[in-house]
Parts: sequence; C-alpha cells; structure tokens
Amino acid sequence: MNQHHVGRPVAVTLAVVLVSLTGAYNVVLGILVLLSRYDVADDDVLAVSLIGAGIILFGLLTLAVASGIARGSRLSRLLVTVYIGIQLTLHVITIVTSDTWDGLLFVQIALQIALLVVLWTPLGSRYFRSRDTAPDPFAP
Repeated sequence: MNQHHVGRPVAVTLAVVLVSLTGAYNVVLGILVLLSRYDVADDDVLAVSLIGAGIILFGLLTLAVASGIARGSRLSRLLVTVYIGIQLTLHVITIVTSDTWDGLLFVQIALQIALLVVLWTPLGSRYFRSRDTAPDPFAP
C-alpha cells in the first residue's frame, strides 16, 4: 500500500455529492420549466421552452463532470463552475419571468452556491492539482 497516497478530502467528497445532487435537480427543474410552457402566454412559449431546455442541458453537463471532480480534475472543477454560473443566470431569468418555480429555484440556487464554496475552499482546492501530481484513482 502506498504510504504517500493522500485520500480525497471530505470537502471534495461533499462537492461530488453536491455536483450530482444539483445536476439531477436541474434536470428535474428544467423538465418542470419546459412543461410550464403550456401555462404561459403564446408570446412566452419559445422563451420558456429554451430556458427549460437550457436548464436540462446544463444539469446533464454538470452530472457528466462529477467523476472528474472526484478524481481531482482541475478542468472538471472549472467546467462545473462555468456550468453553475450559466445555470444561476437561467434560474434568475426564470424567477424574474415566472412565479411558478421560485421556491424550488431558490433551493437550487442555495445548493449551487454551497457547491461553489466547497469547490473553491482551500481544503478542497489543494486536491485539485495538475494531472501529473494528482493521486492515482486506481491505486490501492
């Protein structure tokens, strides 16, 4: 057994859980927003459809990089940060344009902000290093 192998910090494990949770939650929210297009004025159908589809897309993209976060990938951490930034923008637009999903969106915004805080805290940040010095995920 490698004595120098450093385990994944609790902050990073929490980040992986939050990435998975927020990604899945975004897919569900996106579907709900997309389905709400049947309850809006005809002029708003396209906008609501695009916002819902965008929330679903970035939720799926967030889920796709969760394993990279677990492995300490700097690129995955950057991608999650960009995806969360886009999702936060979509959530704010949804809150401004619709009153239907405000409560669910505020919960998601809080989860996403918590995720960003966990990803970028010093304890979690030390785990994300270049691929050459990152711990081998397959090492015993």
